[in-house]
Amino acid sequence: MPSQTPRDLSSALDAASQPPLRAHWLAELIRLREAHWGPLEDASAVRQVRQLDAGLPDRILARAQLLAQRENLIPLVDGWRRSALAVLAVLLLLALVSGVGVAAGALGDGTRPVNVLWALGALLGLHALTFLLWLASFLLRPAAMTPLGRLWLWATRKLARGPDSALVPQAFLNLLARAGALRGLFGAISHGLWLAGLSAALVTLLVLLSTASYRFIWATTLLAPDTFVSLTQAVGWLPSWLGFPLPDAAMVRASDGAQVLAASAQVQWSLWLIGVVVVYGILPRLVAWLACVAVSRRALGALAIDPTLAGHAALRDRLEPPAQSTGIDRPVDPRHEPRVAPPAPLALGGQPVLAGLELPPDLHWPPAGLPASVHDAGNLDTREQRNRLLDALAQAAASRLVIACDARQTPDRGTLALIADLAAHAGGMRVWLLAPSGAGTREPLWRERLAALGLAADAIVGPGGAPLAWLENGHA
Repeated sequence: MPSQTPRDLSSALDAASQPPLRAHWLAELIRLREAHWGPLEDASAVRQVRQLDAGLPDRILARAQLLAQRENLIPLVDGWRRSALAVLAVLLLLALVSGVGVAAGALGDGTRPVNVLWALGALLGLHALTFLLWLASFLLRPAAMTPLGRLWLWATRKLARGPDSALVPQAFLNLLARAGALRGLFGAISHGLWLAGLSAALVTLLVLLSTASYRFIWATTLLAPDTFVSLTQAVGWLPSWLGFPLPDAAMVRASDGAQVLAASAQVQWSLWLIGVVVVYGILPRLVAWLACVAVSRRALGALAIDPTLAGHAALRDRLEPPAQSTGIDRPVDPRHEPRVAPPAPLALGGQPVLAGLELPPDLHWPPAGLPASVHDAGNLDTREQRNRLLDALAQAAASRLVIACDARQTPDRGTLALIADLAAHAGGMRVWLLAPSGAGTREPLWRERLAALGLAADAIVGPGGAPLAWLENGHA
């Protein structure tokens, strides 16, 4: 049985006004689901949303929240989010392990000299290549996704099971793309993982260089020693501005492996290598990561519903109050002259309500002895009468509700759906089966259908029952 109440509506509106990502994610998920498998039955949700004093975008968000609760889609979103964070944690752990391994491999076990160029290439070669490719991707339209971002998305999609679960990451990607946050988010993931790996490599360098003895050399067959002097000074110029020492030319020339250098020379090489990793590895990734995070936060903070989007445009006429006519442009047809409808029952909050459902004339209604504290909603014969009662209950739920039905009739699908809608707006409910004395009834069939609807056995009162005492004071 549906369980959407005014409390659910309030929570839906609160959710729509909270940070926008989750609310818009659910709205996009509902839009995709309806685009794939057709519109959802949303009469009750629309009726509640129309009571909100809010614009169309907020009503679309509130409708999506109500439907997502009813269709049990919120656990799917939360589950995918947890899986995505778990995959990201695994990738982060792998990045840390990789950084430690690369740094240890670049220095070796200390039994052989460390070739400066090979160590520099091992520590920063792949990082420099991927960073330059990321910068070059700004020339592409649309923006290219980073390889690590693709790996993260592929892993999270593998964890999704079922058609609705597969729509969750698709809705997330659609939302990011429309908000302009796709490049920023995946860039932040990629730069964050690289930053973790390079930081682990730096810590490993510091530990190994502090606890073991290494000898740095350059080795070449074709290049002259002055080439390495120029290269060392060019690469170390920027780190020297941050306080890292720049090896002097004589020391670089002497580091050809043929001479034994003093320990101070190895310290200079060590600090030079650390400075290069910090300036050309960690700092660029840190700046890029902060920039991507800032871009993503700004884009996601500006999320907004596009009412013209396919799937949302069709909701305008149903979620917004209908336009009111300001006059007539032709004479009134006497056969279709407007009539004044009876006023809708208002202010039902906390008040017990009694209503008949298409009762025939031989069942006298309302029953005699109706308590004064009980609101008589009348005999619901027409769609307009049913909608007036539903609208009034959507504004303020009844404390207790009794629906009287003709036990001689067969319970059809429309009657059961209306009972379910009414039950969603009451603190407690009873279905009263009525029949003239001695008449045959279909009470067993009614009880079977109502039980399948989710109604408890003690909430079904037979023709001989008297639920008015419960309606008045809540006790049988």
